[in-house]
Amino acid sequence: MGWEVRYEIALGAARGLEYLHHGCVRPVIHRDVKSSNILLDEEWKPRIADFGLAKIVHGGAGNLTHVIAGTLGYMAPEYAYTCKVTEKTDVYSFGVVLMELVTGKRPIEAEFGESKDIVYWVCSKMRSKEEALELVDSTIAKHFREDVMKVLRIATLCTAKMPSSRPSMRMVVQMLEEADPCALTNIVTTHD
Repeated sequence: MGWEVRYEIALGAARGLEYLHHGCVRPVIHRDVKSSNILLDEEWKPRIADFGLAKIVHGGAGNLTHVIAGTLGYMAPEYAYTCKVTEKTDVYSFGVVLMELVTGKRPIEAEFGESKDIVYWVCSKMRSKEEALELVDSTIAKHFREDVMKVLRIATLCTAKMPSSRPSMRMVVQMLEEADPCALTNIVTTHD
C-alpha cells in the first residue's frame, strides 16, 4: 500500500482515538490499540475495533486496573508496573502503530535484538539522518520520504518513556494534519 493510503489510515485512526479521549462525555481508553484492531472498510477508511478491554474514565487522571490487558509490543512501559491506564497509554500504542506503518515491521521482530521492540529499534536509529531514512519501508516512494520522516518523528513523541512527555491525541491529530503529503499538491496556482 502506498504512502497516501498509509497516511490516511494513520490520520483516520488518530481522529477516532481523539474522539474517544476528547469527544465523549467521559473519556474512553481503548487499552488495546494495535494494527489488527484498526479495520479498513471498502474505501480503505480506518475503523477502530475491539472495545473488549476499553475503560471509561471516572474522574481523575486515570484508572487503576488489577489485570494487565493489552498486546505485547504495543503496551506502554509504565502500564506493566503501575497498573494505571490513562489516555497516554493509548497514545503510546498508537505510536507503535505509526512505526509499523512507516517501517513495514511488526512490533516485535528478531532483527531488533533480544528483548527489544520496534520502539527501541526506531529510537536507536533516529540519531542520524542516514540511519533514520533506512527505517522507511522500501516500498514507499522516495519522493514521500520527508513526509514519512515527519510521521516517524510523531511516532517517537507518542512513544516517549514518560507518559507526561507524550502528546494528547488531539495534538497528534494536529501534527498529522500538518504532515499531510498531499498538502502541496492541493495548492492551485494561476498565471496571468
